[in-house]
Amino acid sequence: MTYQPAPHVTQNWVLSKPAATGRRGIVVSQVQAAAEAGVAMLEAGGNAIDAAVATALALAAVEPWNSGLGGIGFALVHRAGQPAADLVDFGPVAPRGLDPSAFKLTGRVVRDLFAWPQVEGDANIHGPLSFAIPSSTAGYAKMHATWGKLPLKEVIAPAIALAKRGLPQDWYTTLKVAASAAVLRLYDESARIYLPNGLPPIAPYQGATGFFRLGRLADTLEHLGRAGLRDQYEGDIAASIAADVKALGGVLSAEDLRQCEAQIRPSMQVPWRGQTLQLAGGLTAAPTMVRVLDLMNEVSFGKEPDAAWYVAFARAMKTAYAERLSGLGDVDAHAAETCTTHLTACDQDGTMVAMTTTLLSSMGSRAVLPGSGILLNNGVMWFDPRPGQPNSIGGGKRPLTNMSPVILRDGDRPWYAGGASGGRRILAAVAQVMQFVAAFGMDLPRAAHHPRIDVSGPDEVSADRRLPAAVIEALAADGPTQVVEHGVMPINFACPNVIVSQPDGTRVGMSDVASPWSAAVAQS
Repeated sequence: MTYQPAPHVTQNWVLSKPAATGRRGIVVSQVQAAAEAGVAMLEAGGNAIDAAVATALALAAVEPWNSGLGGIGFALVHRAGQPAADLVDFGPVAPRGLDPSAFKLTGRVVRDLFAWPQVEGDANIHGPLSFAIPSSTAGYAKMHATWGKLPLKEVIAPAIALAKRGLPQDWYTTLKVAASAAVLRLYDESARIYLPNGLPPIAPYQGATGFFRLGRLADTLEHLGRAGLRDQYEGDIAASIAADVKALGGVLSAEDLRQCEAQIRPSMQVPWRGQTLQLAGGLTAAPTMVRVLDLMNEVSFGKEPDAAWYVAFARAMKTAYAERLSGLGDVDAHAAETCTTHLTACDQDGTMVAMTTTLLSSMGSRAVLPGSGILLNNGVMWFDPRPGQPNSIGGGKRPLTNMSPVILRDGDRPWYAGGASGGRRILAAVAQVMQFVAAFGMDLPRAAHHPRIDVSGPDEVSADRRLPAAVIEALAADGPTQVVEHGVMPINFACPNVIVSQPDGTRVGMSDVASPWSAAVAQS
């Protein structure tokens, strides 16, 4: 006989994740320790804004490949008693001195997050010319100063404690560092921290997990706790960043930092199924989500998402992505790993926060600054390196991003807050989980565990192998479909997390099922 091996299954197990339930506050994060930091703020009398900022700062110490003081982002904040959510915009901006002529093309195409023409030395992908202005800390500062209740020294204390303890040296850290090791080794401080003896840190074969510090990050957090978060833009930390960037050959300047300010503006308001969807607006995935939902308006929603529904959703996503990507050149559905994080918080008064932050690529620019321990983003990679394009590189320009925090309100009551990490995969995940809950009536734990599809471009669908055979067959009959696993690695689907506030006052939080460190944590 001729033996034909079955497809290889990387993760031959059934994943599940517990929900957090309570009648007070909840914080959901891709790292449990960071969510616990947020809940500690709620227990200390803080609000959801304090909790979100504490969680985001803690993530700098415990999820350095996804976000941190060197990142960018967007947050939606719907305060209890207010009619609508505010948007906090701390999105990417290129340094004003960035010169497009510094990015010389090789004539080849590189497959990373985007299918851009290759630049000599991958200067737009890693290293000092890839830095966008790091505005995350400006966003946290704006949120805390505007709406926070607790003093900064309390909000930043968990981040300092976690940074002093260090990054857990377990198998997941080994996996994440190894994925970026080939480029981390090019930068001295990055290699010193993440590649001791030239190799990724290895988890112990037996016994307790160890920890290692991320350079001078703990010192920087302590300094910010004393001097204020704006010190990263106007004080000693700003001077250290500017000096290190100059020494590396970058153009991010002290003036870029000084001018970095987060903006608070009204969120985008979109009627949907008798309620109002609140989104982050133009330079995020929000307009594309609105287009997808508009295309789904004529689709029948039965008791369950069936084959016809998945096909209709796939078609809507393909159409919306074709329109979104028109003229931008970003059409590679098999892009490399992105490095975003999402956190969601609510407090007992009903305030909800949905915040997405990122370094763009996993480990961002891969360049840790020795004076501060800050790992900077590689936001310049959002731009098309070809001159004369709608999204071309230019000093002071803002690129299009894929982030998509959402808050759904019924009247003036916010009841659903969420988002996801995962680059172009974010939109499909956020839209599906929201529809599972708000249109199909699934409870949140069931929605979080329900298999999904991904459509990251105009041509192809990725289908979770757990989907019913009839769904997969219908998708394949409609167009190119790849059947994939939903697991830790490869990352075939985005990583959503959500909080639902029910009319009776019960709150439920769920983190991404396939993320090993993620958790939803409720107040006692």
